[in-house]
Amino acid sequence: MATTKKPKSRIPRFKSREEEALFWDTHSTTEFEDEFVEVKNVKVARPLIHTLAVRLDARTIDQLSAIGRTKGMGASTLARMWLLERLEKESSS
Repeated sequence: MATTKKPKSRIPRFKSREEEALFWDTHSTTEFEDEFVEVKNVKVARPLIHTLAVRLDARTIDQLSAIGRTKGMGASTLARMWLLERLEKESSS
């Protein structure tokens, strides 16, 4: 009995969201249309409704803002992304 082996994806596995963002900055999803599968039912996560206030000095906020601008996002989005990456790393160790 012959088994049909699914071809290896040309989309790489990413180590971080930053690495994935860099990949998609230089590639178009149209290059990979043959790998996409139609999804009929999608569950959407609840919106971010909780706020955690963190006190930071002006220099730190300026650094976050500058790095965020180079990545096309705001300081709070960058800080949230880094925080989630670190929590994921901590929970897997």
